[in-house]
Amino acid sequence: MKVSEADILIVPGYTNSGPDHWQTRWEQKLKTARRVEQEAWSKPVREDWVKRMVEEVNASEKPVVIVAHSLGIPTAIHAIPEFKKKVAGAFFVAPPEVDNPKIRPKHLMTFGPYPRSPLPFPSMTVASRNDPFGSFEHAGDIANAWGSYLLDAGESGHINAESGHGPWPEGTMVFAEFMKHLKAD
Repeated sequence: MKVSEADILIVPGYTNSGPDHWQTRWEQKLKTARRVEQEAWSKPVREDWVKRMVEEVNASEKPVVIVAHSLGIPTAIHAIPEFKKKVAGAFFVAPPEVDNPKIRPKHLMTFGPYPRSPLPFPSMTVASRNDPFGSFEHAGDIANAWGSYLLDAGESGHINAESGHGPWPEGTMVFAEFMKHLKAD
């Protein structure tokens, strides 16, 4: 699938993705990309975030490719039952452990637990071995439950601008390869 054949939905996590974050850079570079905007980035409410995600998918005119980071992942996963438009695939980066009481901020737990049913579309989950918001083992467990391909990003922190992943050229290459395997129809 070519980028031009898809509506690419950028789904940021807690506090949004700033100007140096790879999601913002991708949104600026990919002509068919748009951000799923949330009303309260720093005080996320699961029902509101999921509703907004559903609205964006269902308003799409082309098959959707989800690009979710951190809290954007459970947002997308919880929204799946309400999707009325085709989702061609999902690219998940740095899934947080939303059911772990040791992870801060604590209100992120309201997004848990993750549904564990296999996803109705192809997906890839990129996870770091030293992410402060989620263990690699947890990412592997949920990726396995979803039928998602797990990509080991090594010791990459939370895979955001703060961990040195502003442009993230490796991610761009992996995403391009992922897109090649998706079907537009």
